[in-house]
Amino acid sequence: MHPALSVIVFTVASGIGYGMLMLLAVLLPAGAMPTDRLFGAVALGLALAAIGGGLLSSTAHLGRPERAWRAFSQWRSSWLSREGVLAVASLAMLLALILVWPILQAPDDCIAATGALTGLLSAMTVVATAMIYRSLKPVARWHNRWTVPCYVAIAIASGTLWLEAAGAATGRAGLLPPGVAAALVLLAAVVKALYWHHTDRAPAPATMESATGLGAFGHVRPLDPPHTAENYVMKEMGFRIARKHAAKLRRIAGGLAVAAPLLLMGLGWILPVLRPAAALLAAPVATVGVLVERWLFFAEAKHLAMLYYRADDAA
Repeated sequence: MHPALSVIVFTVASGIGYGMLMLLAVLLPAGAMPTDRLFGAVALGLALAAIGGGLLSSTAHLGRPERAWRAFSQWRSSWLSREGVLAVASLAMLLALILVWPILQAPDDCIAATGALTGLLSAMTVVATAMIYRSLKPVARWHNRWTVPCYVAIAIASGTLWLEAAGAATGRAGLLPPGVAAALVLLAAVVKALYWHHTDRAPAPATMESATGLGAFGHVRPLDPPHTAENYVMKEMGFRIARKHAAKLRRIAGGLAVAAPLLLMGLGWILPVLRPAAALLAAPVATVGVLVERWLFFAEAKHLAMLYYRADDAA
């Protein structure tokens, strides 16, 4: 599939914001997160900027943005519509959390309850986003059991690093217990590796022979190309990336999103004086890696419609 920059930025940026809120939903009720005004303002401000920026970026992918409101009416059958409804609900709860935490400084129980509800809606929004792709049967690389866990795990890992950065920016470096942030980053890496392992080895859902029903006669190929020039379907659904380039980009994504943050976190724990700088650097470096990973998520996907154009392109 053609990797649209607006959708890549949307999924990565909103994943960061929602990941931060999912963590707060667990840590605030557990009393494992500071509730002072400064930290709340910085952490929630980052989450709001990431989610708001992501949602604004997504509108660039719409042909008629002024008609986007119509998508909300199909929530009974469309994961895209459900994502929109949940995104609005989670954004409203985030604004409520900003009100009760850094603005009003409500009691901790009130902050924890509001944070828990905000995090729950955030998790549901990330799942709905992932299900948009998981539900597409014609795209084999998306229609598998690892797509949703990947989106959730990467969102949580990204949110962890940015939450640590928020802590470092407010004088609370090493906000999470030792090893927790590293474990969440490693978990996301393992889930993504399992996703790639599955998609690289899964058989093609259809071939030219099975699609035409002519497999009994041997290899099937079209006599003539369906079009004499590239069209919209070929451009949007037939994007191709060489396997050697994909392998290189996977290593780059892993190095930036996993190895570099782990190295920086380890350096911060060995040398506490470097811990704030390490946390502030790890988050943006990892985000670049996630952008590469998300570009590959789209670039490596192929739509079954490409069987009509090139029999080997729908694998």
